[in-house]
Amino acid sequence: MFSRFSATSLAAALLTLGALFTTPAQAQAWPQKTIRIIVPNPAGGSADLMPRLLAEPMSKLLGQPVIIENRVGAAGNIGAEFVYNAEPDGYTLLAAPPPTLTINISLYPKLAYDSTRFMPVSVLSTVSNVLMVHPSLPVNTVEELIAYAKANPDKLTYASQGSGSTAHLTAELFKMRAGVNLTHVPYKGDAPAITDLLAGRVDVMFGNIGATAQHIRSGRLRVLAVTNKAPLAALPGVRAMNDIVPGVVSTTWFGVVAPPKTPLEITQKLSATIAQVLRQPEIIKRLAEFNADAVGNTPDEMAAHMKEDTERWRTVIRAGKLSVD
Repeated sequence: MFSRFSATSLAAALLTLGALFTTPAQAQAWPQKTIRIIVPNPAGGSADLMPRLLAEPMSKLLGQPVIIENRVGAAGNIGAEFVYNAEPDGYTLLAAPPPTLTINISLYPKLAYDSTRFMPVSVLSTVSNVLMVHPSLPVNTVEELIAYAKANPDKLTYASQGSGSTAHLTAELFKMRAGVNLTHVPYKGDAPAITDLLAGRVDVMFGNIGATAQHIRSGRLRVLAVTNKAPLAALPGVRAMNDIVPGVVSTTWFGVVAPPKTPLEITQKLSATIAQVLRQPEIIKRLAEFNADAVGNTPDEMAAHMKEDTERWRTVIRAGKLSVD
């Protein structure tokens, strides 16, 4: 006959053993209900459109509804916190651009979530950023912009989608590397920032090409450089910033992550599904309309990408002594 101690120990061991075998079984059975993808940005912008583009084809492949839900506020932190505290069962995911995943952790003195603990799924796509100026500014090259900024200290302003956005930090990286001073004018999103740049109320902006291509083509904005590592076929004759001011490399990207402790089997299945969707000709065509390139990498590859991005922007934030309350 077992003693109380031995019976208790056996029960605990059986529970532990059961947990070891239950998790893979649950992952294999996944999904069995609706999957929610939380977007921490407003509806209608690039960060919202990217996951919406994938929702229907993902639903067909997985055999369950995939819905998009916007939970906005606090520079993406509200939506991120919601997913961070969700059950790690693969039914609540986060789709976000860099600020939520790799920037806010260094920019905000205190957050209610740790973005390094999210389980990476896949980078969906990348969109090149471009350096644009209003045509009234008497510069046609990056070199001329740097010379003008040095000759007119504290005169030039630059727009961004908001403090902590990729546009904001790319401009700060440019300032640091080029040795110039530009005054930051933050906006709430792409649309108002671009509107004021078009009107000449601000001088410069590092914006993503997807949101500004029509204005570049029309001549209402003048593009001086792309911030990819190499020139873009979509902008023939436009140089890469890295060839002019070494180290200024920046792309806007959109990725999907899951709550901490989500089983690897689930994130791998999600990643494979997303990659399959991103290989579909119709999806590639739709992404091209936004001047976006499909990625669809593995969880490990996304983890490496996030680590590199986090370290890049942490360096800029510390060097510029940037913070947001």
